[in-house]
Amino acid sequence: MAYKHFRLICILRVALLCVTTCLFFYCLFFSEYYATLAIIGACVLYQTWALIHYVERTQRDLTRFLQAIRYEDFSQSFTGAGLGSAYNNLKDAFNEVLEAFRKTRAEREENFQYLQTVVQHVGIGLICYTPEGRIELMNTAAQRLLRKPHMRDVRELEAVSKAFSEALLKLRSGDKTLVKIQDEDELLQIIVYATELRMRGESFILASIQNIQSELEEQEMEAWQKLIRVLTHEIMNSITPISSLTSTVRDLLPDSAHASSLDPDTLPDVHTALETIQSRSEGLLHFVEAYRQLTNISRPDFQIFQISELFARVVFLMQGECDKNNIALHTGIDPRTLELTADPDLIEQVLINLMRNAVQALAGRSNARMDLSAQLDGRGRVVIRVQDNGPGILEDVQERIFIPFFTTKRDGSGIGLALSRQIMRVHRGTISVQSKPEEETVFTLRF
Repeated sequence: MAYKHFRLICILRVALLCVTTCLFFYCLFFSEYYATLAIIGACVLYQTWALIHYVERTQRDLTRFLQAIRYEDFSQSFTGAGLGSAYNNLKDAFNEVLEAFRKTRAEREENFQYLQTVVQHVGIGLICYTPEGRIELMNTAAQRLLRKPHMRDVRELEAVSKAFSEALLKLRSGDKTLVKIQDEDELLQIIVYATELRMRGESFILASIQNIQSELEEQEMEAWQKLIRVLTHEIMNSITPISSLTSTVRDLLPDSAHASSLDPDTLPDVHTALETIQSRSEGLLHFVEAYRQLTNISRPDFQIFQISELFARVVFLMQGECDKNNIALHTGIDPRTLELTADPDLIEQVLINLMRNAVQALAGRSNARMDLSAQLDGRGRVVIRVQDNGPGILEDVQERIFIPFFTTKRDGSGIGLALSRQIMRVHRGTISVQSKPEEETVFTLRF
């Protein structure tokens, strides 16, 4: 019906144009009314333009419709004004298609924003890059972990770790690797998983990165705790009756050789041997009891307190030992009102352990100095450092210094640093050491 109506209008317009054209030529040859001739000529031109415009209007609207789809410009609308009812169905179809595209694009943008929010807030670092190294996406967790807020190429990570940058460029779909990164005074153990995907006809590698240093330390500590529980249980079960029986035997022995059938020269040796057995048994029991602390740390009583108060208590306790050994003790907190959420008694115990170790290391050295400082690191975490200018710690010793039973002191028990590490573990924090022989040693508590 619409096409019939269109043809009828075209016929009427052509017929009217023919009539007007005939009238124009009639007036041109048989009339001297030039004003009328000019008016009729103008009518002929207008009718010709109107006919062409009417016929080509649909083609222009179709072209505009296709261009709107091509350039995703869905703000276009088609009213069909001046075309009559012949194009109403076509105009409605155009508008319906554009509205469908508008809804589809809105849903796509909503989904994109949703995925962007999820990617940016997920706790695992994500880096999407091309095999050549061009970075397309790097979420907040990755930026915070690597402390690189803006990067365009994987090779820029060489400033953090050249090994890590090279590992990313070598990764392919399904690969995984573990990379160690020494970030100032913090050791990062980065586990990397890679998968490959294609977008817009181009290949990309999506790598997830996560620092598992705390998980590795926790597993190691749990293994030591299990071992200590077994050892202490077996030792206690064996030594306790030995100590008890030794005491009983000593009580049964007479004090003098006249009241005994034993050789007078033998009785003192027996008493001495029994005293030695009992003394060493009790010493071993105390030793085992001390190691039980590693497995029986009380649950932290978390409080919010100012670090300046913590430092004041520790300095009050340690100032006497420092003065006795001619050690200059300095403190620094930035900002001065810095606060910490932790168990103040347990953290105080850790600091005292570290400071006593430093006092022992600095004993007898000239210009001895110890610094106790606190500040926020680049990731916004509270960091406390105990630094001294003592003889330092050898590199191979640094790797074993927190292992239970390990000590470099003649009278050491190997429990102080292991206990400190366990206390930091229950605080979800870490303790690390960096040392340069004959220059400095820095123990870092990171919360």
